[in-house]
Amino acid sequence: MFYMKVTVIGTGYVGLVAGTCFANFGIEVNCIDNDVTKINALKEGVIPIYEPGLEELVIKNNKNGHLHFSTDKSLLDKADILVIAVGTPAAKDGNANMTYLDSVLEDIAKYVSHNKYIIIKSTVPVGTANRVKKTLEEKRRDLKFSIISNPEFLREGSAVNDFFYPDRIVIGTMDEESKEIARKLYAPVITNDTHIEFTDNSTAEIIKYAANAFLAMKVAFINEISDIAEQFGGNIEDIANGIGSDKRIGKHFLKPGPGYGGSCFPKDTLALAKTANDASIPSLIINAVIDSNDRRKRKMASKVISALNGDINGKTIAILGLTFKAETDDMRDSASIDIINVLKNKGAIIKAYDPKGMEEAKKIFGDRIEYCNDLFTAANNAEALCIITEWAEFKTLDLHRLQKCMQQPIIIDLRNIYSREEMSSSGFTYISLGRAKVN
Repeated sequence: MFYMKVTVIGTGYVGLVAGTCFANFGIEVNCIDNDVTKINALKEGVIPIYEPGLEELVIKNNKNGHLHFSTDKSLLDKADILVIAVGTPAAKDGNANMTYLDSVLEDIAKYVSHNKYIIIKSTVPVGTANRVKKTLEEKRRDLKFSIISNPEFLREGSAVNDFFYPDRIVIGTMDEESKEIARKLYAPVITNDTHIEFTDNSTAEIIKYAANAFLAMKVAFINEISDIAEQFGGNIEDIANGIGSDKRIGKHFLKPGPGYGGSCFPKDTLALAKTANDASIPSLIINAVIDSNDRRKRKMASKVISALNGDINGKTIAILGLTFKAETDDMRDSASIDIINVLKNKGAIIKAYDPKGMEEAKKIFGDRIEYCNDLFTAANNAEALCIITEWAEFKTLDLHRLQKCMQQPIIIDLRNIYSREEMSSSGFTYISLGRAKVN
C-alpha cells in the first residue's frame, strides 16, 4: 500500500470525488477549501452534490480516519502530494477563468516548506503545468516542484465507478520520478484492462479538451441528423444503430437530445476554441459545434410551442427534468434553462419537477416557475408535458393516470424515452426527436 499523505485543494465535484476515492485506497487524505460552511457540513457527512455512492464513501472514510476536511492551509505543507482540483469556469471571453488556481499557487508558495509533487486535476488550458512550475519556483527558489497533469474523465452520475474502474488514466509529467509517484498513487485501480497513458504535460492538457470536444461534436452531429430524419420520415434510432455499428464511429453519444450541458462540454469547447483562436489557428469544427448546440436548445423550445399551435401565452406546460442529465443535481448549462426561459418569455405558465435538481433550479429561476413535489402534480391541468431529462422514474409513467390529470394529452419527449406506438395506443399526441409525430 502507498502511504504518502495527500492534500486535495478544492471540494467541488472533482476534488470531493478524487479525495474520497483516494482515501478509500487507504491513503490519508485532507480535503481543504475556503468555504467554512461546506467544510463543516462535510465533517458531518453532508455532501454538497448528488452523486450516487459518494455520500456513503465520505461517511465511511471520515469515520475510519482516512478522510479529513479542513480550511487549514497549513495542511499544504503536511502532504507529500498536493492535488489541485479547483474550478476553472468559463470567463466572459470564453477562456478558462484561472483566478482560483492562481490563488492556490499563492497559498502553496506561502505555506509549504518542503519539495512537493503537485497534481493538477482541474481542467486547464495547454501550457498551464509549465506556468505553474515556473510561477512556484520563482516564488520559492529554495524548493523543487514536480508538476503532474492528471485530467479527470469522470461522468456525473457514475463518477465513483469511473474512478475505481477507469477506462484510461492520463499522466503528464516532466520527469521519471513524477511518473513513478503517479503510478503508485493509482496502483489500486491499475489492472490489465486499464490503459495508462504517460505523456508530457501539454499533451495531457490537450487530451482532456480534445476528448470533451469530440464527444460534444458527436452529440451535436446526431442532433442535426435527427432533424433531417424527422423532416424526411427516417427513424433516428435505426440511423444511430446503423452508423454506430461501424467500429470507427462507435455507438456512444449517438442519442438525440435537447443539447449538451453540464460542467464540462460547454466550458471546455469554449476554452479550446478560444485557445485555438488566440494562437491564430481557429477551429471551424469546434466553433460550429458550439453554435449548433446553442441553436439546438432554442429549437427545442420552438418544438414545444409548435405542439400547442404556436400560441403558449397563458398556457400551462409541465416540465419533467431540470438537470442537464439524470443522476446528478447539476444545472450548469442545462437545456432546461434555455427552454424554460423561452417558454416563459412567450407567456407560458411552467410547472416543473426534477428528482434531485429542484434546489439548484430555484437559484436560477427563483419564483418565475412553480416547483412541484412529484411529476403528477406538475402534470395536473397542464396543456402539454415536456420531458427534458431522462430520469428513471420518467421511463415508467402511468400513462392512464397522466392522461386523466392533463388538460390535453400532449407529450413532447426530448429524450425519446417512449415508443410512438405505446403513446399512440394510450391516446397521446406524441412528439419526439428524429421520428414522425403521432396523434
